[in-house]
Amino acid sequence: MINAQDIKNGTCIRMDGKLYFCIEFLHVKPGKGNTFMRTKLKDVVNGYVLERRFNIGEKLEDVRVERRPYQFLYKEGEDYIFMNNETFDQAPIAKDLITGVNFLKEGMEVEVVSDASTDTVLYAELPVKVVLQVTYTEPGLKGDTATNATKPATVETGAEVRVPLFINEGEFIEIDTRDGSYLNRKKEA
Repeated sequence: MINAQDIKNGTCIRMDGKLYFCIEFLHVKPGKGNTFMRTKLKDVVNGYVLERRFNIGEKLEDVRVERRPYQFLYKEGEDYIFMNNETFDQAPIAKDLITGVNFLKEGMEVEVVSDASTDTVLYAELPVKVVLQVTYTEPGLKGDTATNATKPATVETGAEVRVPLFINEGEFIEIDTRDGSYLNRKKEA
């Protein structure tokens, strides 16, 4: 159990039978009344964000989480098989628990967050930026870079990304895995 005033960004708490991560907090001292904590909590399972106020001194059930590097091996049915880089144990993780799953390729390292007490996987997170090769896109026209126009491009994982007109097949691009946006062109992976 932790006190409400001990909540920080990244703190995981169990509330109403669900797990939440604190993504924002503010210690508020109004002119009248008691001090309280205003927080934004993100549901671990479905990603919903809710705002919640806690009175100072209120007891909350904290959850100890562990972050470990895992390597993606292969896909089996609807599950993705990962290997713990420390113990070499293999663990299946469901597709809906992996953020940025469309940009996941074999051999890629992800960070798996699990509940330390029950050893259940909460979610797996890809690096924020990944470099992937463009496997298909329409050819760009020379000198057609004055506008901010984009075109669809398919990358090696099969995901489709909007890229500038000057990007061609075979080039490597950097992608933000949170929203699937194009960041820039790279020389090699």
